[in-house]
Amino acid sequence: MRTLPTCRPRHLLPLAFLLLPACAEPDGPETTATYTLAVTSGVNGSVSSSPAGIRCMPDSRCTATFDEGTTVTLTATPDSGYRLDAWGGDCTGAAGCTVRMTADRDITARFAQRQATATPCETSGQPPAIPAISLQEITDGLANPVHVTNAGDGSKRLFVVEQRGTVRVVQNGTLLDDPFLDIQDRVRSGGEMGLLSIAFHPDFASNGRFFVNYVSDNNEPNPRCSGSSRCTIVSEFTVGASASLEDSERIILEIPQPYGNHNGGQIAFGPEPSPYLYIGMGDGGGGGDPDGNGQDLTTLLGAMLRIDIDNRDSGRAYAIPPDNPAWSEVSGARREIWAYGLRNPWRFSFDPATGDLYAADVGQSAREEIDIIRQGLNYGWNEVEGDICYTPGCTLGAYAPPIIAPPRSDGWYSITGGMVYRGTDIPDLCGVYLYGDYVAGYLRGLRYDGANGYTEKRAFNATVGNLSAFGYDEDYEVYALNRGAGRLYKIAP
Repeated sequence: MRTLPTCRPRHLLPLAFLLLPACAEPDGPETTATYTLAVTSGVNGSVSSSPAGIRCMPDSRCTATFDEGTTVTLTATPDSGYRLDAWGGDCTGAAGCTVRMTADRDITARFAQRQATATPCETSGQPPAIPAISLQEITDGLANPVHVTNAGDGSKRLFVVEQRGTVRVVQNGTLLDDPFLDIQDRVRSGGEMGLLSIAFHPDFASNGRFFVNYVSDNNEPNPRCSGSSRCTIVSEFTVGASASLEDSERIILEIPQPYGNHNGGQIAFGPEPSPYLYIGMGDGGGGGDPDGNGQDLTTLLGAMLRIDIDNRDSGRAYAIPPDNPAWSEVSGARREIWAYGLRNPWRFSFDPATGDLYAADVGQSAREEIDIIRQGLNYGWNEVEGDICYTPGCTLGAYAPPIIAPPRSDGWYSITGGMVYRGTDIPDLCGVYLYGDYVAGYLRGLRYDGANGYTEKRAFNATVGNLSAFGYDEDYEVYALNRGAGRLYKIAP
């Protein structure tokens, strides 16, 4: 309800004021109009507001007044096992709810039980031998696909990132005509640049938030670099936040790129209870890391980054998790860095059963490598390449070793990191990390020994040319992409 100034009867005013309008109050302060926001929270969830005022427990109704023009954002917090189904009243949809108080508002929040999610398979005792696999083609017609994943929202959709700047949807084996996202106007595509990955917020089903990693430069129609001519952008989009999904972009992080290669490109949420966003960054390019970024803790290049996108530090669009390494021995070190000494971690993934972070780091000229990335470790580039010295006279023992380092002499040219198989279609494959090579088309599998090596390794007969990425569906079945042919395959028995 709007609050208005109170007027005194004219016959009670002094004579000097009788010439003024009846409601004038020349000696008092202006009165700000206020409006009432009423919120009804359904069973199995609560609602709060920013600015503070609304704090509704499950199955309750509460109200608060706000000054005219105030922008109020409501946050729905479902109980465990539930999700926000939809807003109602003056907010609609299943994403965020923000209203401007120019009138009284009445909003409802409805919650629904989450669809049961798949449980990743696990092995006990002596695991079986790694079985043979085959490839089942799911679809073709993709334009340079470089990443595939799911939204975890129960829809069973696969989202395929196309390098040019679009995200396509595959549903029930069919490639849908309309893209989920089209940001070609701001993406620099070509070579190793482009739209490189997408990561859906763990609560995407209720908040509609997802994140992308792409390269932009000043030659694009709608460039995003503010501090350099070419940069990596990590940004957030929210379904339902604006009339056009593309207009909902909020830039989280901008990292200048000195060259057009070694951009990294993978982003993924970690296994923490309130997951943090991990960002794989290459060394910035140029043969041999000429700028020394791999061993420089004052740059965000050549490192695995870890940030909190649900909170913000002063001056940032994100927060730094409190348990990130302090790097206190280096003046000006960036605390976004979780681990460093990487050349180009094109693809990385978390094992959903153990939480281990596997990263395939593309080599220079002699070795490829797969690392288990851990907090605070230095993986050696450009002092070492895989398991050998790159800089003559290096001390190999000073750096975290890879679990494998296949040599160029065995036909390895550009390793593509994959996923640990945790599905149910191929029981004997459970716990096997799948990976390959972009150039050679190799498909390989290994069982990590939990330390710095493996207990078993297998070369598969099946191959995928231009193998750009692997990814999970909601049931932890694994898929692979052929970038050149534009094909999506499923790993099959």
